[in-house]
Amino acid sequence: MSVLNGFELSVDDKPVGLPISSQRLVAFLALQQHAVRRMFVAGTLWTDSSEQRSLANLRSCLWRTGASCLDVVDGSGACLRLSAGVAIDLVAGTRLAREALACPAQVSAEAIATRVLWDDVLPDWYDDWVVLERERFRQLRMHALETIALSLMAQKRFAEAVDAAHAAVAAEPLRESSHRVLIKVHLAEGNPVEALRDYQVFRRLLADELDLEPSPQIRELLEGLTTLR
Repeated sequence: MSVLNGFELSVDDKPVGLPISSQRLVAFLALQQHAVRRMFVAGTLWTDSSEQRSLANLRSCLWRTGASCLDVVDGSGACLRLSAGVAIDLVAGTRLAREALACPAQVSAEAIATRVLWDDVLPDWYDDWVVLERERFRQLRMHALETIALSLMAQKRFAEAVDAAHAAVAAEPLRESSHRVLIKVHLAEGNPVEALRDYQVFRRLLADELDLEPSPQIRELLEGLTTLR
């Protein structure tokens, strides 16, 4: 199932339609990644209801979820979790990010090609439990993307390095470390004009949004090319 760049549940590569309440339940369990007590699930998903009402809502939701897609939720005990056979893209993305931070040179081209670090968690959802997980993963994936880009640059895999650096910039356009990585990749590939263009875009954005100037560290990367103002 997917929670990156939107919710999608598939069985045998065929999308399964779920009611909104079931989507929220399945997504919540996917983000927890461990068994959670029914009362906690009910209280989190139905915050405006009484304990009795929220538990009744949960029972109804579990029934509708099971009717739409058998065995996606394991509700055999006092706790709920996704069934063992459900693969979650967020889990794969978190694993890849941690592997990249631990040993970036060993990240395979196939793993990078999955692009599981390119997207946010449920970007159009605004529940508190989604927002917290989205920010956690966003920070993790930005660090991983920067690390991957530098590793790919060292291997002279410049197209992939630029792609990873651009993904980090897109995740947070005001993050200077991501722009520094992108500029380094452009310079290593022999593209000073591209490097200078990204600097100018970042400088204008920083001035417009925060009334700040780029740091000396990023300016030093381009020293000698041309005036930076």
